[in-house]
Amino acid sequence: MTAPEPLLPSALAAALTAHPETDPFLVHYHPVLVSTNDTAAQLAVSGAPDGSVVVAGRQTGGRGRRGRGWYSPDGVGLYFSIILRGRQPPVVTLLAGVAAAEAIRETTGVAVDLKWPNDLVAAPRSANDWRKLAGILSETFPHGAGAGVVVGIGVNVGDAGFPPDLAGTAVALDQCVGAPVDQPGLCAALLAQIARWRRRVASDGTADLIDRWRELSPSSRGAPVAWEDDTGTTRYGSTAGIDDSGALLVEADGVMERIVGGELQWGG
Repeated sequence: MTAPEPLLPSALAAALTAHPETDPFLVHYHPVLVSTNDTAAQLAVSGAPDGSVVVAGRQTGGRGRRGRGWYSPDGVGLYFSIILRGRQPPVVTLLAGVAAAEAIRETTGVAVDLKWPNDLVAAPRSANDWRKLAGILSETFPHGAGAGVVVGIGVNVGDAGFPPDLAGTAVALDQCVGAPVDQPGLCAALLAQIARWRRRVASDGTADLIDRWRELSPSSRGAPVAWEDDTGTTRYGSTAGIDDSGALLVEADGVMERIVGGELQWGG
């Protein structure tokens, strides 16, 4: 299979031009960064405006949720972070997830699903056997930057040969499609979806966003999970959807639990 073309500035600029919704975004491209989230946070402190976007060809220290590393080799992934200034809705990570899922479906036809709280996965090969395509990391601004968040998104686009610890759980879009995926086009489509959903939430509230997230996340209902409660006891239950604030609902021993963070083990 032919490797995807790198996300070059000229190709990205052309793709953004094809999506007028992305006009408010100020895109900064870097061939190499330690972390797009870190660079975006630094820009936020220096006064970069709302909608500033940091895109990298590769990351040397990319990270995901709870400080885990994010595999970010050169030219085969989409790695970017966006500065969102002002008070953000608590469902901002879910907003980014819906936008990413819809952009991937729109540009590739891959029926990607959402997995709470911040993963995008290909259709499972069997029950509870998800293959991760993308992840989202939302972080509040550092001190001195004002109110806002940096939302980072990483998408496995090309097959770079995943390391052994990821080979069984990760998958790339071009593996799902069977052909190289247009990275600049995907980036532009994703930013356009973020712009659309931000406008929609600002004008109509979060109800439509939450409903769409539920539609895109079959695993949020009826999937066995395990987690540790505040006492350190391992609990077991079955997912029962999300509430209007984005918290995961889990039915356990006849009681409805509300999970807003922590480590969740899928499969029970």
